[in-house]
Order: sequence, then structure tokens, then C-alpha cells
Amino acid sequence: MTTILLVDDSEVDRRLAAGLLRAKSDCQIEFAIDGEQALEQLQRIKADLVLTDMQMPNMDGLQLVELIRNEYVGLPVILMTAHGSEALALRALNAGAASYVPKSQLSVKLLETVEDVLAISRAERNYDRLISYLGRTEFEFTIANDPAAIDPLIDLVHQLAAGMRFCDNTDGQRMSVALKEALLNALYRGNLELPADQTIGEYSARPSEAVSARLLQPPYRDRCVHVRIQLSSSEAVFVVRDEGPGFDVEATITAAAETLDVENRRGLMLMQAFMDEIRFNDRGNEVRMVKKCS
Repeated sequence: MTTILLVDDSEVDRRLAAGLLRAKSDCQIEFAIDGEQALEQLQRIKADLVLTDMQMPNMDGLQLVELIRNEYVGLPVILMTAHGSEALALRALNAGAASYVPKSQLSVKLLETVEDVLAISRAERNYDRLISYLGRTEFEFTIANDPAAIDPLIDLVHQLAAGMRFCDNTDGQRMSVALKEALLNALYRGNLELPADQTIGEYSARPSEAVSARLLQPPYRDRCVHVRIQLSSSEAVFVVRDEGPGFDVEATITAAAETLDVENRRGLMLMQAFMDEIRFNDRGNEVRMVKKCS
């Protein structure tokens, strides 16, 4: 059974988050009221994931992320952010957190984010020994508008990066999260041109009539996502291109820097935080992301 350590000084928020997790997933939830108590709990239990508030007494979420990164290698941490904690959350993402969920979006984003991060951290490594001898690899995919193809591709990249000892578990998880955000954005926002009034998580978890219809209608049904991946001992390069009309890159990046609480900017913020370089083409339908060896 999955064990999640939930850290929050608010009893109301602890109950809310625990209720959302228990309603749809088989997990055991342990609790802590701040970072200090969380570290005590981690000495007693074997947690699969830590879900923590950002602003807490004694030890905040940023300090907790930094200590877990050093003392519990590979243990993923997801942040719960309240309005006003954006700057602190960005520092925590850069310090090693695997993802974040705004508290205003817990009901629609929490379970999906937890399941995604757990899936990445538990990706099977059946070819570890063979991959450890791999010095460099490059491959390309042309993927139809098929959401089911995204997670296997993420797992493949995660296994290759881990087997090549390109990065530690934490950086591997973060790199995988950034790549998944880029792929989901290319599929739903790019190829299908779905509006931002519904989260990508909702589209992928419960395909709506709008999604189903566009998957069958031209020009959307004929579009593909093009992915080029290069992995070596020194860096990983990911190029993701959709066949949609693109977007205003400069305006979106400027808006994303102002808030973490808007869904269509959340993915961009995670990509920027987890990759060393990120660059869009002029049209806005292709992103090139680079991760340096850690």
C-alpha cells in the first residue's frame, strides 16, 4: 500500500487533502503539522511521497524540501501552495520538489498530480544493467493524438536516464514531470486547441465531449506530436513540437511569472523550474528543453 506523509499546520486543510486522496486511491496517510514533525515521522515510517504545505511554523515547506533532498534521496515531495506563496514555491521547486498543486485547485489537481509523481518514481527498471553501459542515445517519435502513449514514453525516458546514471532519482522525477507537461500541452492546447477554461488534468482523466469530438474532426484528428530526445552522459535534450497554430510565447511567459495559480501557466512554470534551458520557436508550437547532468 502507498504511504503518503501529509504535512500541514491547518487541521482543516489536512482533512480536505486526506479526504480527496482517500476517496479515489488506496493509500495510507500519515500526518505532521510542520517540517520538524515531518522529519520525525520519516524516521519512523517508510513514505512513498511527501505532500506538504509551504507556509508553516518551525520549519516551512522550502526547508523541508531541502532536507529531504539531502537525507531521503529519491523521495518525491509535492507542494500545496496558497495565494501569496508563489515566490517561496518557485524556490522549493528549484530546490528539489517534484511538483505543486495550488490549494484553490486541490479538488481537481491533487489526485492526478500525486498519481503522476508516484508513477514516475516507481517506473520499472527492467533493463538497468544493460542501460548502464549506454553512453549516448537519440530517438524520435511521431505520436498521433493518443493520450495513452504519453505515460509509456515518460517511463522509457525515466528508465534510460536512471540506467545511464545521468541524474539522481529526484532530478529524474523532475525531468520526467517537465517532459510530461510539454507533451500534454502539445496534445491538448496545441493539436486539439482546447481552451484554458478546463484543466489539462480534467481533459486527460475524464475526456469530455469536446475532446472526443475533436479527436475525430479535421484538422485536429490528422495532427501529430513530434518528439526528439537525445540522452548522453552530459545532457538530455527534448524537442516537442505540435501541429497546432502556436501561441504568443512572450505574453504567456510574462503572465506565468506573475502567478502559479492558473492551470495553463502551471505547466510552463514546472518546465522552467525543472529544466536548465527552455526555448520556444517563434511560432510557439515547439519547445526545446535541456537538462544538464547533475
